[in-house]
Amino acid sequence: MQEIYENAKNLMKGYCRVCKECNGNACVGEVPGMGGVGTASSFKANINALKKINFNMRLVHDVVEPDLSVSVLGKELSIPVLAAPIGGVSFNMGDGISEEEYLKSIIFGCREKGIIGCAGDGVPDFIHETALSVIKAAGGHGIPFIKPWEDKELFEKIDKVKTSGTDIMGMDIDAAGLITLKKMGRPVSPKTVEKLGQIIQSVPGKFILKGVMTVDDAMFAVDAGADAIVVSNHGGRVLDFTPGAATVLPDICDAVKKRITILADGGVRTGGDVLKLLALGADAVMIGRPFSVAAVGGGQKGVELYIDKIRTEFEQAMVLTGVAQACDVPRTILHGF
Repeated sequence: MQEIYENAKNLMKGYCRVCKECNGNACVGEVPGMGGVGTASSFKANINALKKINFNMRLVHDVVEPDLSVSVLGKELSIPVLAAPIGGVSFNMGDGISEEEYLKSIIFGCREKGIIGCAGDGVPDFIHETALSVIKAAGGHGIPFIKPWEDKELFEKIDKVKTSGTDIMGMDIDAAGLITLKKMGRPVSPKTVEKLGQIIQSVPGKFILKGVMTVDDAMFAVDAGADAIVVSNHGGRVLDFTPGAATVLPDICDAVKKRITILADGGVRTGGDVLKLLALGADAVMIGRPFSVAAVGGGQKGVELYIDKIRTEFEQAMVLTGVAQACDVPRTILHGF
């Protein structure tokens, strides 16, 4: 992994410093790039929210080989992790590798390790089109996300998703405030419950709404008929001064758990972080920037090694907290909860 990080640092120069601790301090305001918007308060809030959570270490039990697998949206995952949707490699990561090379590394690396990679959307169109072609080449094993475009572009992209062979797609509604897209003549916008319902009815298969940070929006997603939500502030890249995802996750889970699948992302760096979010109520976890660094620095092999790393850390954290099954993580393993 160290070799992969060093290679990524060279290839991503000017876009990501591949810091020893990826916490938003060195890349404040670097968007495009891998940083956080504005003061990077929201990026840092994700990291700090997880850092504040401590485990109750328990070792008087019989958990030796915990079950790390989960079933999410009808898919069996070897660990409760998905690679978050990130697109626009040349804009955000440099020209070290192409969009296609990046996506193949993510999608095929995740497939090889028994989890799922997601793909992003953006301008120009080849970002979305490349994502769909790679997912199609992987036999539909991947989840494409589209931005909350206005009607014509939105429904055209939904139709294109149908050609990829996937049976799950998502929308990162947390991209709704990207004024840069509006200036490029490609506006994105928030959606009403009624509009979300119309969109979801047109989707072939299951639908994930990414960018939910309040109980109200979580309940609206349920009302609209979404199959899953992602509790996420878009990695701190769209709105300054939001709370971290782990801060709002418990209330959201308490409100809609069992009514909708709950995913979460934001600041996840270790297998321990994955376990923390599961204990707070998530069914599975998305990881963004670390997957990008692994893909740029090591291609598919880098992605697979990173997944192995997360798996080892996750299993160790489960044993040291006495958790037998990843699908049933009690909140009581967290100190003070």
